[in-house]
Amino acid sequence: ERECSIQRRHQKIIEESPSPVVEDAMRAAMGDAALALARAIGYTSTGTVEFLVDDATREFFFLEVNTRLQVEHPVTEEVTGVDLVREQLRVAAGLPVSPEAAAATFHGHAIEVRLYAEDPANGFLPAIGTLAAFEPAAEPAVRWESGVESGSVVGVDFDPMLAKVVAHAPTRAEAAARLASALERLHLGGVVTNRDFLASVLRHEAFLAGDTTTDFIERHAPRLAVEPDADGLERLGAIAALWLQHRNRRSATVLATMPSGWRNTKMPAQEVRLGWGDLETAIRYRAQRDGSFQVGDDSVAIVHDWTPDSIDIELDGHRARAAITVDGDDLHLTIGTSTASLRLIPRFVIPGPAEVAGGFVAPMPGKVLDVRVTPGQSVAAGETLVVLEAMKMEHHMAAPADGVVAEVRVEAGQQVENGALLLVFEATDGAEDGEGSAS
Repeated sequence: ERECSIQRRHQKIIEESPSPVVEDAMRAAMGDAALALARAIGYTSTGTVEFLVDDATREFFFLEVNTRLQVEHPVTEEVTGVDLVREQLRVAAGLPVSPEAAAATFHGHAIEVRLYAEDPANGFLPAIGTLAAFEPAAEPAVRWESGVESGSVVGVDFDPMLAKVVAHAPTRAEAAARLASALERLHLGGVVTNRDFLASVLRHEAFLAGDTTTDFIERHAPRLAVEPDADGLERLGAIAALWLQHRNRRSATVLATMPSGWRNTKMPAQEVRLGWGDLETAIRYRAQRDGSFQVGDDSVAIVHDWTPDSIDIELDGHRARAAITVDGDDLHLTIGTSTASLRLIPRFVIPGPAEVAGGFVAPMPGKVLDVRVTPGQSVAAGETLVVLEAMKMEHHMAAPADGVVAEVRVEAGQQVENGALLLVFEATDGAEDGEGSAS
């Protein structure tokens, strides 16, 4: 059996085998019920019978039959060693189940997560973009099943799942720790994902205790994303700044052998401004005669090695190797189990177009399914104004307050890009304008 209770939007995101709540008697009873159902309808192919378990009474109830392999079938393969795809093809060809499948035994514990391009902090809305970096770490060894790589474009035409990641270990706790570590060490950047959220669930004490129910997220509120930390930003910023410094020296066409920032007089330290979320920091550094760098007022850094995609650096006696990918003004860093995307803040900002006051913009590319208002119409707070469809989900754009629809810029059936202006909303006196909400 497989346990698939950890869900968001009524869709599975973490699956495991065996289930932490199924004991031998329930396992036997569920198996008998599944086989009886298959025999009753004359079903002779691979399939999955799903049940719901009442935690209070320990009763289980039939939910549905999936007449195919499911996304989570690898966890069964990991604990049995049976190739389920091969078995499905054998059955389809009229052959009997293989002897090794018929005599399968279970060993250890396997857990799978579904890595999605989505924003947990924004209601798990799907995300799009180009994967500037997607490089799984060699350790710990886990099973990666993915159709993307660095440079892949994540659009709106398909489901936003990027990969299935599966860990197998002798115990459930070991499998969870191995899988969380593998996710944290994935060098990733360019697209918002649920990676941090998945790792948070896998390390949550309630999950490790086997408290896996369909309302797990609502009851336990695991961390949705890694929050920016001022100290962490300073450290990551220093590493990024010195990587940029070395890149600049390697690409210099004049006086490339001179020390970084060298002048024949005393000058201010070099400075790089970086942003992480809503935080910004200014990293100041100065090259020393011994080849080290003074960072800030009292930190010392030594760069042991530099490549176009990594840096081996010692900062205040702590040495680490960071994987770094540059995508425009963004630098994606992975150090150990920490990943961050830093934004290089230009010294001179070119003004962009002004935002429309009260403008409702599309949170992602999609198709306009329905426009439920007309210009001049009064609406109440929470009333749906526009319905978008993207990545197999509907998103209702709701009024943030009582107000009036001043303009409608789209119509049903229209395809819109991320950030496209959908309509202009004017809040009534005493209410605040807003960008609307999606659900």
